[in-house]
Amino acid sequence: MYDSVILTVTQLNQYAKSIIEDDVNLSNVYVMGEISNFVDHYRSGHLYMSIKDAQSVISAVMFAGNASRLKFKPENGMSVIIRGRVSIYERDGKYQLYIDDMQPDGIGSLALAFEQRKEKLAKLGLFDIEHKKSIPEIPQKIGVISSPTGAAVQDVLNVLGRRFSLAEIVFAGVQVQGDGAAPSIIKAIYELNTTDVDTIIIARGGGSVEDLWPFNDENLALAIYNSDIPIISGVGHETDFTICDFVADLRAPTPSAAAELAVPDIREEIHYITSLKNTLDTEFERLIIDKQYKIEKLINSQVLKNPEKIIENCELYLDILNTRINDSYKEMLNNYSTSFYSLCSKLDSLSPLKVLSRGYSIIKKDKSIISNSNELSVGDNISIRFTDNEVSAKITEV
Repeated sequence: MYDSVILTVTQLNQYAKSIIEDDVNLSNVYVMGEISNFVDHYRSGHLYMSIKDAQSVISAVMFAGNASRLKFKPENGMSVIIRGRVSIYERDGKYQLYIDDMQPDGIGSLALAFEQRKEKLAKLGLFDIEHKKSIPEIPQKIGVISSPTGAAVQDVLNVLGRRFSLAEIVFAGVQVQGDGAAPSIIKAIYELNTTDVDTIIIARGGGSVEDLWPFNDENLALAIYNSDIPIISGVGHETDFTICDFVADLRAPTPSAAAELAVPDIREEIHYITSLKNTLDTEFERLIIDKQYKIEKLINSQVLKNPEKIIENCELYLDILNTRINDSYKEMLNNYSTSFYSLCSKLDSLSPLKVLSRGYSIIKKDKSIISNSNELSVGDNISIRFTDNEVSAKITEV
């Protein structure tokens, strides 16, 4: 009846174990999955868990020696990358994964994604200082984007009310965690840009990297960058940094700090205005005293006491001006006369008639003045100009 070899359960498990352990592909494997059914045997130091994905699950164990080298505490729901080997636990015939090393996958991958996205957006210029908009010194209306049920919005409203209650608050309730958070915040930014708010505050309290991940959304970064209204980012605690912080026009370490940066302290403003008022009062008083002194000086002046003296002084001044004008006119005529006579004398001395009066004459041939006898020939007709008349002649000898 039994032609085959009959094995005990132990032999069967040992055989299956030998097959698996002899497979080099299973002696050093890397597995990515999510931790569930986690048990920490604190007495032995061994860690027991299941590693699962969407379709399958495998039991796993990490012995104390390897577990002591972990830099983090594993928890249910944590995504991890495991290095280990596959074998069978003989006693239970249980196929399982023996873990040599384990690293968190979720936090590591998110950190890598954050740095890659940060580098990409920085190259696009979304973080450049020249694109940052100035925050109004005294805003009239402030838009606050936050969760309606979170503590962050209460902190922001309390600080705004305490520091500058004159500013009107426009609240936009949004989702700040989970898959729908980024689209919700983007929608609020666009809607506030259609209003007349002066400043927008994006506020959220602290949390894990996963909790704050919506604020690293690329579309949200573009919405903040394209906003016509300056935006202050108040996301997380002081040590938390998100893409939202880098692209915003101003980054605040906490939601409360964002509110403080958005508005002035009304007490300081009142003190400043009071100081200006006191300065103006002092200056105005000094100005009044100065004007009063000038008025009194004018009242006591001789001119106002004796108005006729003004007319007399003006008449005297007019007489002086008249005398100066006449003297200047006479001097100008004398200068012109002297110059005229001098020019006439020069002109008379240069006149050809003046030369002719001294016995000289001018000889012309064909209306050209003859200055040399070589220009004349026998038989030429010439004209001779004397001081009083002109005669014609003919050359008979040269």
